[in-house]
Amino acid sequence: MLVRTTARDGIRRPTAARGLRATAVAMLAAAALASCTQDTPQDAASASSPSPSAPASPSAAPADNADQAEQAAPEPTEEPALPAEPAPEAVRDAFATLQATLNDTCTPGAGDCAYFLGRVTQELTELDEAMRADPKGPGHFKQPLADMKTLFTKLGTDRSTPHLEKHFSAIVGTRDGINTWMQDHPDDYR
Repeated sequence: MLVRTTARDGIRRPTAARGLRATAVAMLAAAALASCTQDTPQDAASASSPSPSAPASPSAAPADNADQAEQAAPEPTEEPALPAEPAPEAVRDAFATLQATLNDTCTPGAGDCAYFLGRVTQELTELDEAMRADPKGPGHFKQPLADMKTLFTKLGTDRSTPHLEKHFSAIVGTRDGINTWMQDHPDDYR
């Protein structure tokens, strides 16, 4: 038994050692490759101008070298742009999502209206924003914007299911009226 254990250990040790050596060699090769392929700002500066560490004259002081290094360093041309606010959806896209609700309905008081009325109200809100931001201007969408303003005035800020169910006819009527208006203005959604 002692011989088998020793034999197994003898076989395992070299196998494990070979695996570790192979992993270490692969990691070193990857690190060397990565360092060879990456440009550093110092490499870019030295390629386009004399080395900042080489003095301009034999009598240059170390302070002069720092000044030369600052002058040789590329200056940023502009500050990085801040992330822009997301633009409102295009009218065509906002109308398409509103149109997707045309065959949907619910029965007020039956408990199946929370999602439907919330979705239609949200789609109308996004369409309102898109129409106001459209390059044609809000004057082009005068009728649908007026209809949505009337609806949003009735709804106020309360988006609870009982409140939306109370205004079911106004919400669905506004959706259907805007659909009819948009069908008469195909250039706005095609």
